[in-house]
Amino acid sequence: RSSWLLLAPLLTPPVPLITAPPCLLCSEGAHRFQWIRNLVPEFGISSSHVKVLSSPAEFYELLKVQIKAAKQRVVMASLYLGTGLLEQELVDCLEETLEKSLQTKGSSNLRVSILLDYTRGSRGRKNSRTMLIPLLQRFPEQVRVSLFHTPNLRGLLRLLIPERFNETIGLQHIKVYLFDDNVILSGANLSDLYFTNRQDRYVLLQDSPEIADFFTELVDAIGDVSLQLQRDDTVQMVEGMVHPYQGDKMAYCEIANRRVMEVINSARTRQELLHAKTFHSSQQGSSLLSQQGSRASGGLKPEPDTWIYPLIQMKPFGIQIDEMVTETLLTEAERDARIYLTTGYFNLTQAYMDLILGTRAEYRILLASPEVNGFFGAKGVAGAIPAAYVYIEHQFYSEVCYLHQQERVQLQEYSRAGWTFHAKGLWLYLAGSDLPCLTLIGSPNFGYRSVHRDLEAQVAIVTENKALQQQLHQEQEQLYLCSGVVSSSTFEQPNRYVKLWVKLVTPLIKNFF
Repeated sequence: RSSWLLLAPLLTPPVPLITAPPCLLCSEGAHRFQWIRNLVPEFGISSSHVKVLSSPAEFYELLKVQIKAAKQRVVMASLYLGTGLLEQELVDCLEETLEKSLQTKGSSNLRVSILLDYTRGSRGRKNSRTMLIPLLQRFPEQVRVSLFHTPNLRGLLRLLIPERFNETIGLQHIKVYLFDDNVILSGANLSDLYFTNRQDRYVLLQDSPEIADFFTELVDAIGDVSLQLQRDDTVQMVEGMVHPYQGDKMAYCEIANRRVMEVINSARTRQELLHAKTFHSSQQGSSLLSQQGSRASGGLKPEPDTWIYPLIQMKPFGIQIDEMVTETLLTEAERDARIYLTTGYFNLTQAYMDLILGTRAEYRILLASPEVNGFFGAKGVAGAIPAAYVYIEHQFYSEVCYLHQQERVQLQEYSRAGWTFHAKGLWLYLAGSDLPCLTLIGSPNFGYRSVHRDLEAQVAIVTENKALQQQLHQEQEQLYLCSGVVSSSTFEQPNRYVKLWVKLVTPLIKNFF
């Protein structure tokens, strides 16, 4: 129906071979995942600093509270900022906080950094850019708005693809919301649907300065290789930086890779030094404790019972950490372990599908029914996307049946009247355990786009604390309670009819949505 679809086979890069890191599992418990720190920084924290949110309204109210309380920094990375009344209220909160910071000190320490996607943030006459320009005009020294433009959308391709479809080539898809030393990780965008009736996942990491520093530096690094929004609604690159679609693509990607990997590696080095210092201090502290009693323990932090690992995926820049860790987790999942995996857009990569179908753990995969798919009811070609997802789901289910894996691999569809479904992530229950010790939460959907096209970030949260494990378990149960198990009869329902043209086109375009 659209000529750009014919370009799909030409634009699809070959699937790379991934060499997973050695899985240095310890004998038991959450510490078996410490091999992840060979790739990324490990942040040890107390489980009391982690709060799992459950609703869009709770997420929205927390954003406003955190913006109003911020004194040093507000860092927000999202696909886009919507243009409705709720989004305007967020911008007003930012304006009030910036104004208050100036009145308090005369010259404010508060800095606001916002990272969005260029193509999505520029769509339409009223858009993310027009929402944020007033902040840039009033607080030019304190506010930075960066618009990431994928280096893969360039030349003739950029001229030919219509505005709504140019997003298919690649996006800034990270969702991190950071206020001083508090960090919210989510898959939710800054749009009214995500504040009202679009189900997602959200976790708040409180009083975690090292984690906040890491994500501030990550957003700054991506911001440095992005277009900078100006007060007159023009954009320009940071001086001396290669342009993402006008400059040399390889040079741009090399610079971007270097900037992001510097953030990851320097944070990893800092955390290793901190870990060594803390270990040394605790050894000294225990000696002092025996000599001086309880007074000696006053300055010592409690031993961490929860570990946060940031997982970054930026295939355009040659960074594939999230993919490597996810594949290793799926590969190493033992017999009788249970993995609950959820995605708003069920379109797994071939590698993930092969691992799910070929390994030993039990899987419960939650996906959106057609009615709660974000594209349901859309105009034009986009309106057929829910049917394409049904077709992909049916093909996967048929493969499960062919391999007689129905007991081990179960599909469930989220359905809730008046809502859409956007939750993504993973919960891992070790064999014999009723509670998860690991979850993945963030922006990736486990699909081709997440792995190959977009900029993504999530965190692996590993915990030994039963109360936090219970929080994560309740989050999983709450999502899965709104679902029904998929069977052969599911695809016989009238609303699951897929037109022939959709079946023919889906293999061509499945790597773009």
